[in-house]
Amino acid sequence: MYYAILAEDVENSLALRQQARPAHLQRLQDLADAGRLLVAGPHPALDTEDPGEAGFTGSLVIAEFDSLEDATAWADADPYADAGVYRRVVVKPYRKVLP
Repeated sequence: MYYAILAEDVENSLALRQQARPAHLQRLQDLADAGRLLVAGPHPALDTEDPGEAGFTGSLVIAEFDSLEDATAWADADPYADAGVYRRVVVKPYRKVLP
C-alpha cells in the first residue's frame, strides 16, 4: 500500500537541508530503484520553482511500504529528520485513484 509522508520544516531549515540532502536523495533513489516511489519533493516557501534563500516549508513523499509501521520507521530514519530539518512528520495511508 502507498503511504503519504508529510513533513513540516523548522524555521530557516535551508542550511540543514543542504547538509543532509545527498543522503536524503539517496534514500529516495533507493525507493525509486525498487519501484516503490510514486512521488517526492519539497514545498517551496514561495510560489516559485526556486525559492532561493526563502527555502522550503516541508516535504511530501508518497511511496509503497508493507505497513504503516514500516512507513513510519522509514520516515523516522530520514537524514532530514536526523539533521533537525523537520518539526513535524505525519504518515498516512494513501490510495492512488488518478491518473
